[in-house]
Amino acid sequence: MKLVNRSSLSIKPTQAFVDWVNLLEATEGEDDLTMADIEHESTVYLIPEMDSEEAVKAYIDERYIDILENELSAWEEDSRMWPDTLDRALFDRFIVVDHSFLVLDIEDETDLESSELDEEEPLEE
Repeated sequence: MKLVNRSSLSIKPTQAFVDWVNLLEATEGEDDLTMADIEHESTVYLIPEMDSEEAVKAYIDERYIDILENELSAWEEDSRMWPDTLDRALFDRFIVVDHSFLVLDIEDETDLESSELDEEEPLEE
């Protein structure tokens, strides 16, 4: 087990986010996405090591738009379909953030790898 020099943010959608996703496609009733459908959906972002709640909050204040855009693009690539105003209020309404100060790599047999993401291609959920 290895200690990784990062902290992490775990991002989960809220009911408001699910409601927005359901507006993207003309479905009704049982075809609508529910919170139960995505209760295990989350994205984990590794961030610089943080040593306080205030540092985490300040980091989120600086990067919330990047996170919000990535989460929206995972469900809808066409940014014209996104909400009109991407601001902190929307972020707070659409996303729940949990954080951890400590990140451990439990995998002993495979080294961590990283690669640059193409800014034009969203991450798939």
